[in-house]
Amino acid sequence: MTDLHWLSTTDLAATIASGEVSSREAVDHFANRIAELDGQINAVVLTDVDRARAEAGAIDEARVNGGALGPLAGVPMTVKDSFSTKGMVTTSGSPTLADHVPDEDAWPVAAVRAAGAVVIGKTNLPIWAGDLQSYNDVYGTTNNPYDIERTPGGSSGGSAAALACGFTPLEIGSDIGGSIRIPSHMTGVVGHKPSYGIVPAHGQIPGPPGTLTLADLAVAGPMARSVDDLALGLGLMAGPNRWDGPAWRLELPPPRGGPSIGDFRIAAWLDDPSCPVDTESLGLLQAAIERLRHAGATVADDKRPGFTLEKAVKTFHALLQAALAGGETRERIEDHAAETGDDFLAETKRSLAMRHRDWLSHNERRLQMRRQWEEFFGDHDVILLPVCVLPALRHDQGPVADRTIEVNGQQRNYFEMIDWMAPAGACYLPATVVPVGLTELGLPVGIQIVGPYLNDHTTLAVARLLTEIVGDPPHPAGF
Repeated sequence: MTDLHWLSTTDLAATIASGEVSSREAVDHFANRIAELDGQINAVVLTDVDRARAEAGAIDEARVNGGALGPLAGVPMTVKDSFSTKGMVTTSGSPTLADHVPDEDAWPVAAVRAAGAVVIGKTNLPIWAGDLQSYNDVYGTTNNPYDIERTPGGSSGGSAAALACGFTPLEIGSDIGGSIRIPSHMTGVVGHKPSYGIVPAHGQIPGPPGTLTLADLAVAGPMARSVDDLALGLGLMAGPNRWDGPAWRLELPPPRGGPSIGDFRIAAWLDDPSCPVDTESLGLLQAAIERLRHAGATVADDKRPGFTLEKAVKTFHALLQAALAGGETRERIEDHAAETGDDFLAETKRSLAMRHRDWLSHNERRLQMRRQWEEFFGDHDVILLPVCVLPALRHDQGPVADRTIEVNGQQRNYFEMIDWMAPAGACYLPATVVPVGLTELGLPVGIQIVGPYLNDHTTLAVARLLTEIVGDPPHPAGF
């Protein structure tokens, strides 16, 4: 078969299981495709083909001998370079880790390997997974396959680009401020930010190698080209962390609705005066809503939780900076605390230096919003939100504090790109992103499907039905 690279993970696993293609042949196919086509994209920045072929050969032999094999047996895949991968260099984009070879897998990597996946390479990201664009001094810049002058997003930008190009059928992303959702939106693939706490991410960098803290807001989750693959990946990776394993079990509830889109109670919040969305992107989101209605869905576009987007953003930014503050020195913290400006940068610096009592106040606001979400989801099953205020932006690697974006002819703060991450991110909610169309420039636009806490199967179910209505993820030209 010559089109293995466009098969879903599930279909590729079935093809290998049937013997139509061996795991070793699949590894060679993807390795050759990466070698031939990744040069201008720079998504897969490290490969270990010899090791992958050896692992694939062992799986092929076990299959012949009737050995017990997992659901991903023999499936080649790549992994974001923030996740420790045993025996493979893992840098998180930092020159200080350019030669770092972990002696154990991060937990999500261990989960897919236990299911039989063969890791063939690592995908690019910003240093310490800390930007909305994917570039670093170790591996350089990753380009968007729809326009190489633009970014695929960050921090899981290499993951998203590799999926879009057919270099891997499945990826493991991470998301604290949109790092699964924004790259999925910018490259036309699908991604799922799980409910907080259900996918243990021990072994992700940052923090430094060996860190055991699981940061507030941060999650690991699957990225793919089909929603079924997201559900598969989530099922493999979800479970208790190392502390709770002796007693904690996870049984996510089934989807709230039935087999058709009309069985779900859907709300839509597609724009807001505090963070207006690019007009062309908004048009594609609105067109997707109309297609849902035409397919039998009832969509309430005037219903909101009991808080404003502005409040969610303010709370989210404060909690996010607190979660990221561990990398700050005492001297920098003191400088940040003394900041007196009233602009976004000054507020960010003060958030990095907040005292614990301040964090407790922001956390209480978060919990109040979670309660308001509970009330909202008493009447609705999901809410549809934008992912980002604009499609993939042009590369901008200048000082972060100096960056701006242009939306509808107006210059706006660079970090407004994550404002629509706030309602789900601050409140630990699951969010699934699927593409809904292309702009006139051929750039993908995605939509964010947010549901109640721990109702991940509901957002995935609506995502699956939506892709049946608006179409499967596109393929970039030339790939």
